[in-house]
Amino acid sequence: MVTTSGRPAASTSVPLAPGALPVVGHTFSLLRDSHAFLTSLPSHGDVVRVRFGRSDTVVVCTPELTQRVLREDKVFDKGGTLFDRIRDWLGDGLGTCPHSRHRRQRRLIQPAFHHTRMPAYGAMMTRQIDAVTGGWHDGDVLDLQSEMGTLSARIVVEAMFRDALPEHLLKQAVDDVGVVVRGLYLRASMPAFLTKLPLPGNRRQIAARARLHRIVTDIITERRASGTDQGDLLSALLAARDTGEQGDTTGLSDAEISDQVMTFFASGLETTALALVWALRLLAFHPEVEQRVLAEADAVLGGGPAQFDAMRDLALTGRVVTEVLRLFPPAGEMFTRTVTGDTTLGGYPVAAGTTVMYSSCLIHHRGDLYDDPTRFDPDRWDGESRTLPPREAFIPFGGGARKCIGEQFAVAEVVLGLATIVSRWQVRPVTARQTPPRTVAEWRRLGKRMRVTSRQNKE
Repeated sequence: MVTTSGRPAASTSVPLAPGALPVVGHTFSLLRDSHAFLTSLPSHGDVVRVRFGRSDTVVVCTPELTQRVLREDKVFDKGGTLFDRIRDWLGDGLGTCPHSRHRRQRRLIQPAFHHTRMPAYGAMMTRQIDAVTGGWHDGDVLDLQSEMGTLSARIVVEAMFRDALPEHLLKQAVDDVGVVVRGLYLRASMPAFLTKLPLPGNRRQIAARARLHRIVTDIITERRASGTDQGDLLSALLAARDTGEQGDTTGLSDAEISDQVMTFFASGLETTALALVWALRLLAFHPEVEQRVLAEADAVLGGGPAQFDAMRDLALTGRVVTEVLRLFPPAGEMFTRTVTGDTTLGGYPVAAGTTVMYSSCLIHHRGDLYDDPTRFDPDRWDGESRTLPPREAFIPFGGGARKCIGEQFAVAEVVLGLATIVSRWQVRPVTARQTPPRTVAEWRRLGKRMRVTSRQNKE
C-alpha cells in the first residue's frame, strides 16, 4: 500500500478483503451492489482493507472504531481527492474545511442553529410544505424525488434568505441550487480535465454556481448595510462573533459566509429530499404502519399542515424517520478521512497519509447491533417497550465535533413533511409489485414515479 505522500504504508498489515481483482480491486463489487459489499466487510474483521484500482483504503467495521475515527478528527482529518475537489467547487465551508479551520467555523456558525431559532425555521418549513404539496392534484403521477428536491430547495433557500428574494429570483435560486448540488459528486469524481471542457453539463453547472454567488453577494452587501436581523440563517451568520478559545470577536468575512451558504445548500438539499422519498416508499409497502402514522397525524394536526410545536406529539412519525435514516442514510453510505500521523486501528499500524473509510450503512446493518436489520421496524426506537439500539451504532449525521450541525433542522423538515403528506395524500409507487422488496438493491430499483391520491376524495 502507498500513501498519498507516495511512501509505503505500514497499514499493509491490515487484512485485505477477499474478492479483489487485478487492476480494479473491489471496484466492481462496490458498483454492482454497494450495500451488499459494505455489509459483508465485518465478517472479515474489525478492520479490513479494500482496494479501488491501485489505491487501498482501510475500513473500520465496528461502532467503537467508527466513533474513534469520528471523534479524533485531528488524527482522522477530512481530505483526499474527493474532498479536495468538492472544496474547490463549494468553497471552504464547515462541511469541507480541514481540522485546522473547523473549530473556529463551528463556533461562529453554531448560533445559527440554536434551538431558539428552530420555531421560526419550522414555521417557514410548514409554509413551504403546505405550498408545494398543495399544488398536487388527485391522481397525479409525480417524479417524487424531483418533487421532494424542489421542496427541500425552497426550504433551504428561504431558511437562508427569508423574504429577501422576489418569487422569480427564488425560483431561479431553487433551480440553480439543484443543478449545483446534483452535479456535485459526478463533477468531483470525474477526471479534472473533463470538468474544464465546454460540455453542456459543465456550462450549466458553472452558470448556476455563478448566479448563486451573485445572489448571495448582493444579499450579504444589502444585509450588512441594513444591520437588521431577519430571523434567517444569513442574519445569524452575519451576527456571529468568535469569542471562544483565542477568538478576537471578529466575524465571518463575506467570502466565508458565501462558502457557508454553498455548503448549507449542498448538505440540506438531497439529504432531506431522499429521506422523505424513502419514508413514503417504505410506508407504501407497509400499510399497517402507514395507517398508524395517519391516525397520529389526524389526532395531532386537526386537518392542517404539521407545525413545529406539534413535533413532540408526532412520536411515531419521528420513529419512522429515525428508522428511515438507519435503513437508507441519505447523506451517503460511506465517508473517508485522511490519517495525519502514524497511528493504530484495531491493533494494526496505520501510516500517515492512509485513507480510512467508515460506513453508516455497514454499522446500521450489523445483526449483532440491530435485530433483523433489513426489516423496516419503527418500533425498534420505542424506548418504552423495547431496548434501544446502542447510541454509538446510529450515525446518519456522523459524530464527534464534526457531527452535522443541521441535524435538528433536517429531522424537523422530514417529520413535518411526512406528517403533512400522509395526512392528505396516499402515495403509491407506479409499479405492479405488491410485496415489499427483500433487499436494499431491490428497493433502489423501484421507479421514481409515484401516484398521489387525495385522502379527502377517498373519504
